[in-house]
Amino acid sequence: MADAPPRQVQPRVDESAADMGTLVDLGLVDEQPVPQYQGLFLEPDLPPADEPE
Repeated sequence: MADAPPRQVQPRVDESAADMGTLVDLGLVDEQPVPQYQGLFLEPDLPPADEPE
């Protein structure tokens, strides 16, 4: 049985082969907005806690 000739390896771009920054650089996806957390969490206005002695 004859050996098959070696196949040429061709790089391909798919979403699983790169991180988001690379996909944005290649123009394949739009840049995602950065979440803003300021004002999202409300802390109750509690009096200062008494320290145990």
